[in-house]
Amino acid sequence: MNAIAERPHRSGPNPLHGMLLAGAFPLFLGAALSDYAYSTSYHIQWQTFASWLLAGGLVFCGLAMIFALIGIFRPVASRGLSVVYFLLLLATWGLGFINALIHARDAWAMMPTGFVLSIVVAILSFAAIWIGFTSRKTGGHS
Repeated sequence: MNAIAERPHRSGPNPLHGMLLAGAFPLFLGAALSDYAYSTSYHIQWQTFASWLLAGGLVFCGLAMIFALIGIFRPVASRGLSVVYFLLLLATWGLGFINALIHARDAWAMMPTGFVLSIVVAILSFAAIWIGFTSRKTGGHS
């Protein structure tokens, strides 16, 4: 009697990758909301809070980017989508790093560039989550 064990079909990233990927978006969104709060109230605490949120988002995004880079070399049907996903995370991290450097300036000197970049980084992070969770297939057959 031959028993063949099939590997269960899994869609999306592994749990650690998913946690890192999903963790970056709220941090980047919080930075954008903190920048908005600073632009309306001029309390420096919001600029400082945005800087810390950006730093946390960069850590999560950078670790998710490592998983995405490894995913490019795994045998998947949609290798082109894996490359797009990695490049999207790379753009998110790169613009987030530039945004962190802009937030290192004096509080008012980072406006409005920091605020605009925070919004762009949050949108890119959301797009990376969208592609990472809905379009990528790993293991099994589609």
